[in-house]
Amino acid sequence: MSLNQPISDFSGLNVWIIGASSGIGQACASWFANAGSNLILSARRIDALHDLEQSIKTNIPHQSIQSIAFDVTQPQESSDALSQVLQRWGKIDILLFVSGVYTPVRADDFDLAVTQQMIATNLMGPMRMVSLLMPQFLKQGSGHIALVGSVAGYSGLPKSLVYGPTKAALLNFAESLYYDLKPKGINVHIICPGFVKTPATANNDFEMPALISAEQAAIEIGAGLKKGEFEIHFPKKFSYFLKFLRILPYPVYFWLLKTFVKI
Repeated sequence: MSLNQPISDFSGLNVWIIGASSGIGQACASWFANAGSNLILSARRIDALHDLEQSIKTNIPHQSIQSIAFDVTQPQESSDALSQVLQRWGKIDILLFVSGVYTPVRADDFDLAVTQQMIATNLMGPMRMVSLLMPQFLKQGSGHIALVGSVAGYSGLPKSLVYGPTKAALLNFAESLYYDLKPKGINVHIICPGFVKTPATANNDFEMPALISAEQAAIEIGAGLKKGEFEIHFPKKFSYFLKFLRILPYPVYFWLLKTFVKI
């Protein structure tokens, strides 16, 4: 059963991708462009956004694109970016929040500065943008809010001492958001990828199971939005395994981690 309104046609929809300069966000920009959507591309680096914009327009000459650089951790920059988007487009059909930072952290190298940076970007960033956009979505009485979390948010994992909790909180946030906004005609999606080959996962010094490309991730996200899924998780053979782990008794859970996770 679809918890959200399925999207049968992306053509002409205004899609704002925050975190479009690389990885999953960049791949999603190409996917939505090919689906006929109008694009608003955001990230901190305007040069990377312009490169992406030029690449898309080379393949789709008449593609409608607006590039807006801002830092999701900065309240004024975030508010100004929203004003620019609404001034040009008037309506946002899909907000896809991809921006995130990842630094492997274990207890013996626990760094509060790194912690604050990840919380500011991975949790406060999407919360800030949803808060700023809420009046517009309520005015529209429609739209899709899609937040990129991670399977690392399902349960505590090695080297995910900080990253995992930010994604667990984002999952909880999306669940509450869905409950409140569904009766108002606004759709909420939480996207939980496994390992995706991106600049962020390049920090990992271990073998990543079920690793997929950013392009594959974009296809999965598009398919989940088409179906109206609340939780879009992939690749299934890995995400379902982690879902299974979270329901086990803790003695079994920690034994399995120690036995099979060689990190």
